[in-house]
Amino acid sequence: MGIQAGVGMSHHRNPKVAGQEAAEKALAAAGVETPDFVFAFATVGYDQQGLLKAVHEATDGAPLCGCSGEGVIAGGEADESNFAVAVMTLRSDQLRFSNGIVTGLREGSAKAGRAVAEAIQPEVNSDTLALFLFPDGLTVNFDRLLAGLEGQLNLDHLLPLVGGTAGAIVGMSPATYQYTNDHVVSDGVAWALLSGQAQIAWAVNHGCVPVGVEHKVTRSEGNIIYEMDGRPILDVLRDYLTDDEIEDRAKVSMTFALGLEAPGYMQDHDEYVIRALVAIGEDDATGFLDYIGIPTEVSEGTSIWMARRDYEKLAKGVDRVAEEIKTQLGDKPPRLVFQFDCAGRGKAFLREHQKLRLLETLRGRIGPDVPWLGFYTFGEIAPVGGHNCFHNYTVVLTVIY
Repeated sequence: MGIQAGVGMSHHRNPKVAGQEAAEKALAAAGVETPDFVFAFATVGYDQQGLLKAVHEATDGAPLCGCSGEGVIAGGEADESNFAVAVMTLRSDQLRFSNGIVTGLREGSAKAGRAVAEAIQPEVNSDTLALFLFPDGLTVNFDRLLAGLEGQLNLDHLLPLVGGTAGAIVGMSPATYQYTNDHVVSDGVAWALLSGQAQIAWAVNHGCVPVGVEHKVTRSEGNIIYEMDGRPILDVLRDYLTDDEIEDRAKVSMTFALGLEAPGYMQDHDEYVIRALVAIGEDDATGFLDYIGIPTEVSEGTSIWMARRDYEKLAKGVDRVAEEIKTQLGDKPPRLVFQFDCAGRGKAFLREHQKLRLLETLRGRIGPDVPWLGFYTFGEIAPVGGHNCFHNYTVVLTVIY
């Protein structure tokens, strides 16, 4: 049998019809009636529970993992509208999946990480390939999630984490959603452990450049920054943003980022680690910006540069990702491709033809006929330099071969 997989997408506005249509297209493309496992990603215009129930029923109750996204990707199609759902169905005697979901990220990301580790520990063995993770992109502290997970597992080797944080259409939804089987939650992390007789390749690249001068964090707590260079964060941002930009929080978070000096193990990858602004708060009394939050820990004394996206670097990065994947594959053909792309690299920054051209480039270099599924995230997850890492404004390509 090997690996039989197919992808399908629907744009129908009725969640029951959309879920069934996307699933049936995926099954037809895979050439199977009942899959062993299902991945599903959708935008947030739908009633999420109704949509997921339709996918679950159409795939005969097969185990399922996924989340909401700012947009979804299936084959050569990338849709960032309010109503889009993409499904991959798999049947294989080479691959095994186990899946689950944990809630409570906002109050305890480390505890959630430990809970995931406890669930997967009995399944981790010599043929385990990777753990797919889809945390809530609005509430996760990834550093704490990772510390809880890896600390509890206590493995003597790297278990690759790949995936992305659940997203939503900016300005439309106050929440993101995580899926397991026919169950939908927010403030959670959905996971799928992949094992079997196959290999996995991945590559990561961001498309941001630093602007301005180096700043130092002088007051922070966890993943929240209050001051840089001894100045309130609002004063620092005013050096880079117009008043109109500062007042439009959604625009700031989608177009502006922070560049942190990359740790030593990432130096061959890039000079900077990019972090999006996932929280922008204001003082209740003054109404002025009071703090910014990023998805990972930031300590006082950290060097930070302001960063903006750059199309030329983004386009070159796509070529680099493709080349890195091809090098890892050697002469072996890809069997499945997962694309976890930042929401800030979609319509918020690119024209439609630019976005599709980049997708076409990737598919042309890796495999235009390979089952290809993904979504636009609020943050991406993949190892770099032998360490599991969190990324922003990147594309993460994961290939099973």
